[in-house]
Amino acid sequence: QVQLVESGGGSVQAGGSLRLSCATSGYSYSFYCMAWFRQVSGKEREGVAQIYTDSSNTYYSDSVKGRFTISQDNAKNTLYLQMNSLKPEDTAMYYCAAHYSAWGCSAHLESVRYNYWGQGTQVTVSS
Repeated sequence: QVQLVESGGGSVQAGGSLRLSCATSGYSYSFYCMAWFRQVSGKEREGVAQIYTDSSNTYYSDSVKGRFTISQDNAKNTLYLQMNSLKPEDTAMYYCAAHYSAWGCSAHLESVRYNYWGQGTQVTVSS
């Protein structure tokens, strides 16, 4: 079955960097929208970044644009999120997610479109 396993979270001071990884298995890494979401306890899950497995098209939320970079290694079936210039407000549980799409990803990064999720990795940024 489809499995998504995140890693790379941790604690860092403001201004620092972290690189999250999402190892995928159980499906062909093709024709899927891949995304990173984050969630703070008690708040709605927020879309952070999105990429299509078969193109270089990416999408970022305004809150992370210019600081975070989503990328993938198709040969390794792995998704990444490079997070630079981290801020305390980036503190959250970060989730990797996927959904099948034959044509590409919607311009709207909405969690309801995604049906495969990882267990999450915690990112904590201290001031």
